[in-house]
Amino acid sequence: MAMAKASRFVQIPAGRFLMGSSSGQQDEAPVHDVDVAAFECAVYAVTQVQYAEFLHATGHEAPREWPDRITLPDLPVTGVSWVDAQTFCRWRTGAGDHMRLPTEAEWEFAARGGLSGALYPWGDEIPPWVPNAGRGPLDGPWPVMLGEPNGFGIHGIGANIHEWCADWYAADYYAQSPVQNPSGPATGLRRASRGGAWRHAITVSRCAQRSRIDPTFRYTDYGFRVVR
Repeated sequence: MAMAKASRFVQIPAGRFLMGSSSGQQDEAPVHDVDVAAFECAVYAVTQVQYAEFLHATGHEAPREWPDRITLPDLPVTGVSWVDAQTFCRWRTGAGDHMRLPTEAEWEFAARGGLSGALYPWGDEIPPWVPNAGRGPLDGPWPVMLGEPNGFGIHGIGANIHEWCADWYAADYYAQSPVQNPSGPATGLRRASRGGAWRHAITVSRCAQRSRIDPTFRYTDYGFRVVR
């Protein structure tokens, strides 16, 4: 039952939004118009149970600090690299369920949940259901089903774990980003990611906040959410 619920998707409508922030980090500027085509977004981040099925079917190397036994079925998988996440998506696609990582633009549009200009996916304040009022570090991630969804019905986006995006990262990309469905630079050294993380001083990120690391790194607060 928990696994079936964790596999749910919601329809994200096509739309235009203002991507970025004029008051955040330098790589969040300039604020610019972006048109995003309709897509489906996973309601929850990929869980350990979902990832265990992938490991069993493929023999793929387990994530960093993979548990001997999964005791909480709705914890997000963490310790996965961008390469691991891509391999998971290819496996699901090969099984007939076409999945991929979101672009940065898709992720931010989905995270905003229809709230134009809001700091967080749920508004301008960290909601009361976020553990420890959004202060960390915590002992580990919280369950993906905890809390209230944003305006699009997505749970946990922007908090708990960093989520890999499909794009290469470039600090100056927004100055040259196309309006229609931007997918990031053609090449790069690091892959983009979004969202807060349980092991940071603040476990929730602003919708416009960007992160990036080497796509082969496996950090204990990095997981992913899929789209299709």
